[in-house]
Amino acid sequence: MKIDLSGTTALVTGSTSGIGHAIAKGLAATGARVIVNGRTQSKVEEVVAALRKAVSGAMIEGVAADVSTAEGCAALVKAVPDVDILINNTGIFEPKEFFDIPDEDWLRFFNVNVMSGIRLSRAYMPGMLKRNWGRIVFIASESAIMIPKEMIHYGMTKTAQLAISRGLAELTRGTAVTVNAVMPGPTMSEGVETFVKDLAKQNGQSVETAAANFIKEHRPSSLIQRFAHVDEIANMVVYVASREASVTNGAALRAEGGLVQTIA
Repeated sequence: MKIDLSGTTALVTGSTSGIGHAIAKGLAATGARVIVNGRTQSKVEEVVAALRKAVSGAMIEGVAADVSTAEGCAALVKAVPDVDILINNTGIFEPKEFFDIPDEDWLRFFNVNVMSGIRLSRAYMPGMLKRNWGRIVFIASESAIMIPKEMIHYGMTKTAQLAISRGLAELTRGTAVTVNAVMPGPTMSEGVETFVKDLAKQNGQSVETAAANFIKEHRPSSLIQRFAHVDEIANMVVYVASREASVTNGAALRAEGGLVQTIA
């Protein structure tokens, strides 16, 4: 299958690193005009230059904006008034005992992981409906349906993303606009790599051993028995954003290596 998104504009939030960066690269390779987003201008410019070098002929632009705030979302929408593809990827995570999570952390996680997608979908979806084509994809997590006891606040935000995604999909009835969520499992992004390196240091292990032990101890039901690569998640997202995925709508799509022990 050759995915061709020439003539479309795709915005990927939180795309200066990790899964978002891999998604931006994957979409650029399909011919889409890709808007990279991050919080700092210097990092955005650095990533734009790197992607243009990595993908021949890529149409890459960048907008620095903190989408965890209403002001940041407004600035991003002002800079890029219309998009055909919106990837709500921005997100944070942090292992912390439930009894140690203050109100401020709950609100911070909700603002970053949930409100960013709400605000941008509210801004961009009407244009998609008017043009009768568009794709919105929320990058959720298997933690949405298997709430991790070590970061319940994170799991809560991912479950919320599934609810929002399905609700927005209901608004697309009879159109060529789709809204879906993708649920990655444990993925070796930069943030997770730092987490694993810290575990390795704490336990006097190699990074490889620490990564393998984490999966065995904390995600034992995984069928692939490893962390996913960011490109593996991006492959799923690029397909969902494509014209070929025309009948996939309102879905929560699993890319978690068989970790969730259900058939649906």
